[in-house]
Amino acid sequence: MACRSAVKSNTFETMDFPATVHILGKDVLLHPITESLGIFVGMRYYTFLKRNDKEKFSNINSLLILIAATLGALIGSHMIGSLERPDDLMKAPDVWAYIWLNNTIVGGLAGGLIGVEAMKAIIGKKESTGDRMVYPLIAAMFIGRIGCFFTGVYEETYGLPTDSVFGMDLGDHVLRHPVALYEMVFLAALFVFLKYFQRNFSYRSGVLFQIFMLLYFSFRFFLDFIKPKYNIIFGLSTIQLVCVFIIIYYIYLFKKNIHEIIRSR
Repeated sequence: MACRSAVKSNTFETMDFPATVHILGKDVLLHPITESLGIFVGMRYYTFLKRNDKEKFSNINSLLILIAATLGALIGSHMIGSLERPDDLMKAPDVWAYIWLNNTIVGGLAGGLIGVEAMKAIIGKKESTGDRMVYPLIAAMFIGRIGCFFTGVYEETYGLPTDSVFGMDLGDHVLRHPVALYEMVFLAALFVFLKYFQRNFSYRSGVLFQIFMLLYFSFRFFLDFIKPKYNIIFGLSTIQLVCVFIIIYYIYLFKKNIHEIIRSR
């Protein structure tokens, strides 16, 4: 979502929200810095893994798929992000500016998936391309969520009020679920789990990415119940509805191919 006004709040004695970094005489929000750093690290990680690439794609096909993934992620991120609150979108004085200023990783992943599958259909390729992207994506998302946390309540990536032991004051003097921290813990655990799975099981190309998508979208579906949200239908938000469609899609793939895609080493 778009960043709100950067009004500081003395949440802790040593921390203000949103966190800023002093660069060249100016205070710069930490969030865009961590997002940029996450993208950079993810791309370098991806390049490193690609050196041992065993996927049979030509350079031109790989480039076309990468372009499709990037374009799909860009469109999906902003489209789903702007549809989180349809009323605000309809009332926005500048609709295109509103769409551009709102985004979500859920839409980015879903849009990227659609873009890749569409391009593969166009160029006639059936091989999976996703496994190599899993760990770079996790790394990029983890780093980006650091910025989300340190933005506090000044960007809509915070949780609902809570009386639990996990409650934190993120800038409005209300104890809230630190959902960015929850997601960071989940991503770290997911990274470890997928590494374990990769070492101990044989599987068809693409399965690692499918497991990543199924588990991440399942996590986000439940996480959004403790975040402020606009219910669209059946008490679910736009992001949760997208999660449901992606979860159903990957459950279908697993159910269809489970006997041939995974076996113990």
